[in-house]
Amino acid sequence: MQKNIVVTGGTKGIGRALVLRFLRAGYPVVTCARSAPDLQELQAAAAEQLPGAVLHTLPADLSRQEDCARFTDFVRSQGQVGVLINNTGSFIPGRLQDEPQDGSQLRQMLAVNLLSAYDVTLALLPGLLAQRAGHIFTICSTASLTAYPNGGSYGIAKHALLGMTRNLREELKDSGIRVTAVLPGATLTASWEGVDLPAERFIKAEDVADAIFATYSLSPQAVVEELLIRPQLGDL
Repeated sequence: MQKNIVVTGGTKGIGRALVLRFLRAGYPVVTCARSAPDLQELQAAAAEQLPGAVLHTLPADLSRQEDCARFTDFVRSQGQVGVLINNTGSFIPGRLQDEPQDGSQLRQMLAVNLLSAYDVTLALLPGLLAQRAGHIFTICSTASLTAYPNGGSYGIAKHALLGMTRNLREELKDSGIRVTAVLPGATLTASWEGVDLPAERFIKAEDVADAIFATYSLSPQAVVEELLIRPQLGDL
């Protein structure tokens, strides 16, 4: 029996491309998103494009710790996990000096981009350790490596997510669990809606999904620790 592929934030952009890529390869997938209608639309699209595909969905807002617990309980109820892809994220541009002084924007960015991955990973890690196999991906960003003028609290959260991923890699080397940080540059997703640039200037979400699938497909003796993908013409 195949183990499940878990993708958080699976209805849009890179998350959606990942769900469909693994379903197309015949893997059962478990995903979540805040919007129940978006999950229903994803289910309908998967059923139309890939008859017989196994897709389990649950509405959940992973910026909330209680929803992380509810989602990971749901994941465990579906069987063993083979891959965890922490994809949930949100981008609010702006300078630190212009953010609310109560720190609410930083806390929001940390909750969505960092703590969601932390809570989901820690909840599912015991099962991966018990089976001494699995692959954890975190969808970081080039903003995890480079400070941008309008990066603000988003840049802080993405730097921290890369740090968490690097720590996991060191801790899990001897456990049989592979860990990969994925660092995409500008990818054509909802985050860039309204920007007056041609589609060719962006990475396709499907290219990121294909790169992750190829990384997962390597033998257990090899791991891509950091997968950096940029538009051919460079960062925006």
